Amino acid sequence: MAIGRTVLRPYGLATAILTTFGVVGLSNLTGTVLAQAEPVLQVGVVQRFGTQPTDKLTLEPLPGDRLTLRFQDGNKQTKTLTATSLKLEMAYQPVAAPVLEERIIFSTHRSFESAEDDANRWRAKGIEVEVAQPQRWQVWAKRETYNTPLLRRLLLQSLESQGVQAQLEAKEIRQIPWVSWVVNGYRYNRNELDIKSANNIIRVKQETAEEKVTRTYLGPLRVQPNAYGTYTLVNQVPIETYLRGVVPHEIGLAAPPATIEAQAILARTYALRNLRRFQIDQYQLCADTQCQVYWGLQGAQPKTDRAIAATKGLVLTYNNELVDALYSSTTGGITAPFADVWNGPNRPYLKAVVDSVSNVWDLSRYSLMDEKNLRVFLSRRKGFNEDGWDRFRWNSASTLPDLTRDLQKYLTSIKSPYAKLNAVQKIQVVQRSPFGRVLKVAVTTDVGVVEIEKDNILNALYPPTSTLFYLDPMYEPGTKILKGYRFVGGGMGHGVGLSQTGSYRLGELGYTSRQILSFYYPGTQLQPINPTIVFWKP
Repeated sequence: MAIGRTVLRPYGLATAILTTFGVVGLSNLTGTVLAQAEPVLQVGVVQRFGTQPTDKLTLEPLPGDRLTLRFQDGNKQTKTLTATSLKLEMAYQPVAAPVLEERIIFSTHRSFESAEDDANRWRAKGIEVEVAQPQRWQVWAKRETYNTPLLRRLLLQSLESQGVQAQLEAKEIRQIPWVSWVVNGYRYNRNELDIKSANNIIRVKQETAEEKVTRTYLGPLRVQPNAYGTYTLVNQVPIETYLRGVVPHEIGLAAPPATIEAQAILARTYALRNLRRFQIDQYQLCADTQCQVYWGLQGAQPKTDRAIAATKGLVLTYNNELVDALYSSTTGGITAPFADVWNGPNRPYLKAVVDSVSNVWDLSRYSLMDEKNLRVFLSRRKGFNEDGWDRFRWNSASTLPDLTRDLQKYLTSIKSPYAKLNAVQKIQVVQRSPFGRVLKVAVTTDVGVVEIEKDNILNALYPPTSTLFYLDPMYEPGTKILKGYRFVGGGMGHGVGLSQTGSYRLGELGYTSRQILSFYYPGTQLQPINPTIVFWKP
């Protein structure tokens, strides 16, 4: 194992991570997953509790059961209480004098994949960084390393001398947020709290200014601080139970059994490969589409439970390493290589695959880099695995004022100097992959030309639901005055790996789960989880 490479293996607390900065115990990264016969995941089911002062969480056990609460008292001694229910609120303690909190932000991204690639580039330059997700994914200078105003400013000066810009974000902290609750007439304010019940099932009601949501979770819960001045509710859940809350919501109950089995294998593989995502916040996975949709026991069904049981412990590998088990709703008729959507090296098993069991398109003869060929490809609606689905083909128009508002919002979110623009004047596709995906657009505005690449295009421009599209200009009637663009494309989501809608068709045609996975991830193998498998290496 070479210095500078990180290799995760599933078992053995003696396993270590070798990084550029030294040796770190693997248990520091993956927690209890390593020592269990069945891996136990740490899933942030409420990621930013306390974003609003009025946020509330109500936790209840099953009827007849009680909650057990464990936390530290003022003397750092462990205190244990029981309650029939628990209501968590926010409390705020003023500080004697304002405290300045600073962080250096190198970049902002739509996806973890692009953020991680950018983080690796900074590390290659000898700068220690960490990946965060305050809202969008960001790359920060590592706070533990650059932990004083002087060190942060020396770093900024060094970067500026090399012509590299980074953003120093600062805010004054005037109060300390605490998680607060009342038990037996006493109010407790703490920043960490462990919650469990005898039956190991807890219902969580979340109330925010925007919504009220109730979910039921199996496994202990923990409230812990995160890197953004709020709190995260973490569910400690065995992976096979976790899948019961993922598979029904990711693939749907109408899918053929083999399709559901394929989804279960992918969801298991994806979870175990992505345990590093929230290392900054000391948990592993989130519960939304930035990871996989996880609703606890809500929506668990016998049909999906059978598929999970039939594939128990099976993961998808390539050369004995867990694959990057990416999947999306609809590809538009052709899957995308990794580097067509995100920065970073291609994966040999994530290739462009025409999503059809028929010979509907010959990529070797008709490259989709040529827009004429792409227009023909997108005009075809029959013979594909996805035909008949709503987002297989789409056509969406947007006016210049609407495009201007969309772009302003995106540029403001990433703190771009171009955010002051007043008008989008022209949009042009300047780079396209051989498989049809837009790699770069140039947007001419009144303050200059803004170039947007790969998956960030979907953040900056509202109409397209994938990067497989072309543009048709729209003009004022009877004139050559540009009034907007029509986006004509196919697919929904990134389009890398398995198409969920396409896998329905394969299941209906009698493909097994193994055959479905081989179709979308050529050259891969199915294996039971075992100590020899590498979970992830950069």
